[in-house]
Amino acid sequence: MFVNRPLIFLIAGALCAWLPAKAQSTGSDPSAERWSVHFQATSIGQQHGSFLSLYEGTNSLPSHPEHRVSVTGTVFLSVRLNQHWEFVVDPEIAGGRGFGFVTGIAGFTNGEIPRVASATPTLYLARGYVRYTVPIGGAVEHVQSAPNQAAGIVPVSRFSWITAITDFFDNNSYSHDPRTQFMNWSLMYNGAWDYPADVRGYTIGSMQELQMRNWAFRAASVMEPTEANGPALDTRVGRNRGLAMEYEHRHNIAGHSGAVRVLAFQNKEHAGTYREALHLSAVAPTLDATRRDGTGKCGFGLNVEQALSQDAGIFGRYGWNDGKTETWAFTEIDRSLSSGLSLKGARWRRRGDTIGLAAVRNYLSGDHRAFLAAGGYGFIIGDGRLNYRPEQIVECYYSVPLKAGWTVTGDFQRIANPAYNRDRGPVSVETVRLHWER
Repeated sequence: MFVNRPLIFLIAGALCAWLPAKAQSTGSDPSAERWSVHFQATSIGQQHGSFLSLYEGTNSLPSHPEHRVSVTGTVFLSVRLNQHWEFVVDPEIAGGRGFGFVTGIAGFTNGEIPRVASATPTLYLARGYVRYTVPIGGAVEHVQSAPNQAAGIVPVSRFSWITAITDFFDNNSYSHDPRTQFMNWSLMYNGAWDYPADVRGYTIGSMQELQMRNWAFRAASVMEPTEANGPALDTRVGRNRGLAMEYEHRHNIAGHSGAVRVLAFQNKEHAGTYREALHLSAVAPTLDATRRDGTGKCGFGLNVEQALSQDAGIFGRYGWNDGKTETWAFTEIDRSLSSGLSLKGARWRRRGDTIGLAAVRNYLSGDHRAFLAAGGYGFIIGDGRLNYRPEQIVECYYSVPLKAGWTVTGDFQRIANPAYNRDRGPVSVETVRLHWER
């Protein structure tokens, strides 16, 4: 769905001015909000020292010390027109630059950093969508005011139609938000899911979701970028598009909540294939001559979370894609296995504090591995040659709440075999994150 962006801001402002903060009392839900506004601001400072590097290529992480800072700010505006229709718009500003212009590590270290050409803070529309909800059955529940959600009573079982998919797939209570949880790309999402999006991580399309008491099913069809990790989206959806389906089952074990999510996806893109590129040139192959509309990539993911107590939980993900087609949107991972835990500080009398610890192991397919070893380059990795080993990442963080919605986090990441290359690294990354929300 294409909407003029200035018009979206104008409509949103007019609705906020016209609607009261609370819905007119209906007797059944006097606390319902007609609209909600929330804000967030996040700044992340990272550094890595020098590390062993036997050689470097175009997309290698620099082996000399680097210091980088990123910043984002977002307004989350939700307007509930009635019990069926809800309008969401999120203007956002982002700036900064990652290590090596965001190259050299498949599981990159900062989930707030896109691969944009300029580090100058830029205003753009992160999300703009309409949610249409159809109740199924009479049971209802109360939802709290939150980003992109107005407080009120909603049906427990419902069908929703949404003109966007950002934030709805591959969710996890302990590992999904780089602003408050783990920051590594292959922890905030399933690394093997070549998530359809432009260079900033957003796309346009539609999603349908069926929510029942203990399970949910969602499906989406969205646009792919016109070039690998490019800024423009391909409007030729008959030829190129991303399809995704996810089944989610929610449960309780000994009174503690958990969930299992199974994801399947198929992408059609103007992409190239590694094997054909190697057939055309066994030395320094390129993908340019192999790119064709409708080139397919498929895969699946498994996402599990389980609370162990009120203050502790564990999670895990496994992801796989066929690895034959070049990575087009997210990052160059063909298999990914991750797990971790999150622990609140109540046990040491710091109830608001959070500790997170996780490990990731990322892999390449045989075709992808051979392409890089011959001197080929993807859009994010490529050292000119390759002594292959799986990329291994460990991340731990400690988060401390301050006053007035502020949180400060110390984070450490250790990356062995960056970009799957045993001849480079390991790399240690230290991070300080400052986050504010209300």
